[in-house]
Amino acid sequence: MLREDPGLPRVSVIIPHFNTPELLVKCLQAVASQALDHGWFEIIVVDNGSRMPMRLIEAAWPGVRFLLQREPGPGPARNMGVAHARADVLAFVDADVRVAPGWLQAGLKAVGDQELALVGGDVRIDVGDRKRMTDVEAFESVFSFRQKAYIKKKHYSVTANIIMTRAVFDRAGPFDGINMPEDRAFGERAYAMGIKTRYAPRMLAFHPARRDFEEMRSKWTRLSQQAFSAQMEKGRPILLWKLRAAAVAASGLVHAPQMLVSRRVSGLGNRFRGLGFLLKLRWLRALDMLEIASKARAGEQLIVNWNK
Repeated sequence: MLREDPGLPRVSVIIPHFNTPELLVKCLQAVASQALDHGWFEIIVVDNGSRMPMRLIEAAWPGVRFLLQREPGPGPARNMGVAHARADVLAFVDADVRVAPGWLQAGLKAVGDQELALVGGDVRIDVGDRKRMTDVEAFESVFSFRQKAYIKKKHYSVTANIIMTRAVFDRAGPFDGINMPEDRAFGERAYAMGIKTRYAPRMLAFHPARRDFEEMRSKWTRLSQQAFSAQMEKGRPILLWKLRAAAVAASGLVHAPQMLVSRRVSGLGNRFRGLGFLLKLRWLRALDMLEIASKARAGEQLIVNWNK
């Protein structure tokens, strides 16, 4: 229930946004249609300085609170949303994500009455035609948003679909800025404090596939820039980064069998399109990583765009 009842909301849904107004509207439609067994929820959109003013969307959604955070990055945008949230449970979803019916109720059920609850939901790729996927859709269906593995092996959830109690945010937060992988850093801090992220597959959301190869490459360049910054902060040698780049180049062959047998893709055509995309992307990712190291040695500043 979105409309405001007496008392405080059970949960605050916080959505960072930057330059994707059409997708934001779809996100709001899906979030606003959520139903709870009792109580109500609020929605907070934090714009990160989009090119297009938000006036038209604000007028169409009078029940949603809109804020502006000029410090770049989804992390600072989420932090501002938390600062204005009224609930003791905080749910985060990205503006380009479409949540499934029952998403919010499943998240609240997973949180339960725990004081320190940190839960990541499932994220799947929204595809147009599952019988004939694009190469990007086939690749992302297998290799993007592997939430169960992230949570089990790396102790974090992507912030595109996560819910937590405010007590967790107060202890492990705030989210880092644009130059850091804020979702992973947050989860690792929480884990170091004894707060384990749990997986809730019924808390389901769908993320659109990137439109083409260059958009996917841009995403991985951003992630590589963040990873390089984190490595340099830890004082690790550039040689280690170059060895990591070599491993990325080889990983396309290592992961090829996964593309060919995954249950998330069907049909030989889809699998081979995804395989070609995998091999090309991993090779060029390695080259981009080497270029990042070269620019850093030359003293050039790395510029990160968070929704590219």
